Amino acid sequence: MTIEAQLHLKRDNFTLDAMFCVPSHGITALFGPSGCGKTTLLRAIAGLEKETRGRFVIGDTVWQDETRCLPTHQRELGYVFQEASLFEHLSVRQNLEYGLKRLPVETPRFDFDQAVTLLDLAALLPRQPARLSGGERQRVAIARALLSSPQLLLMDEPLAALDQQRKREILPFFARLHSELDIPMLYVSHAADEVARLADHLVLLNDGRVQASGPIAEMLTRADLPLAHDHDAAAIIEATVSGHDTQFGLTQLTFPGGQLSVPQPGSGSGLPIGQAVRLRVLARDVSLTLKQQTGTSILNIVPVTITALNAENAENVIQPTAQLLVQLDVNGVPLLARITRKSAMALALESGKAVFAQIKAIALLD
Repeated sequence: MTIEAQLHLKRDNFTLDAMFCVPSHGITALFGPSGCGKTTLLRAIAGLEKETRGRFVIGDTVWQDETRCLPTHQRELGYVFQEASLFEHLSVRQNLEYGLKRLPVETPRFDFDQAVTLLDLAALLPRQPARLSGGERQRVAIARALLSSPQLLLMDEPLAALDQQRKREILPFFARLHSELDIPMLYVSHAADEVARLADHLVLLNDGRVQASGPIAEMLTRADLPLAHDHDAAAIIEATVSGHDTQFGLTQLTFPGGQLSVPQPGSGSGLPIGQAVRLRVLARDVSLTLKQQTGTSILNIVPVTITALNAENAENVIQPTAQLLVQLDVNGVPLLARITRKSAMALALESGKAVFAQIKAIALLD
């Protein structure tokens, strides 16, 4: 089952001409710089841009094609904006119940108690919106969207209006929605860290067009896309908790390329054995060596194969960059390293060569 979009919209000096096909499960991030058309695309999908032409299909349901264009109220969607837009004169419970009252009687309904539990809203139900923090307001907005029993959730930069502390508070709830619900989500963001943590798939937009789309791990490490050349270019690794070193406060993680160690998150016994986690490894935190080193403070050293070397600004012939982006394969898992051209020459690095990657820092995202 897939979500297919071929949408065209021309407005003033901007043209949206977006085409993509992504799985109809998990979180798909619509990502790109400000002004590239992310919100316009989301609004077009919702039926809020009346001049939109083209086709949009989710699973077996056609929302728009050459013969029909369902109005917004007939599209089974939940929409969460940057601002929660709650009804200030209603309590949290009444805000949640408002959407339920508007559903046709025959529509299968998302369970009220499940929404409250997923977003941890029980203690907030009697409160008025004015007494909620920004993160709490967004949790209510998400629950209200769920209670519309959507076929698709649309999220338009839902964390953009929150400070870092509130973002940290609400991100785990998105992870919970991802793991416990089978409702696909299109998530608009220009924050790379949010996308790295939440997204399964990525649609990269630029100037109203889809530049590329695909699985998040693949998209972040493609040298033909700008993400791999960003200052914070990184690779995503899916791993499983395999053990704990309580003496040194470390957690062991297993992934197809071997084992990694990270500082044990939080306090207490740490993550349960067998739990799936997501890691983010910045290209600038990976160095390369021809032999596996000993007598080093770096704990995480894994065998890799070089798949490509890319100059960071190859078009600058007059003054070539000092750095190279090296694409690596770790038993099927893509990884990036940013090193100097001088180091690459000294090590005689080339595509296909087997080396060792020394990973100086790993961010545990889950």
